[in-house]
Amino acid sequence: MTTHFITAEIELQETPTELEKAITAELQKQGEPLRWAITAVDEESQTATVEAVVTTASVG
Repeated sequence: MTTHFITAEIELQETPTELEKAITAELQKQGEPLRWAITAVDEESQTATVEAVVTTASVG
């Protein structure tokens, strides 16, 4: 198992529940999220910057 620190930009959603689902779906593309946090919000572009730690299966 390998851990990775990633940063992603997520479009803001109508509700906090929808935003959480969008964040989780985006992070799942990179691996299994261990923890994540919204570290910035850009109101002009309507995006949130998310920093996360994800794990991936080691190959080999």
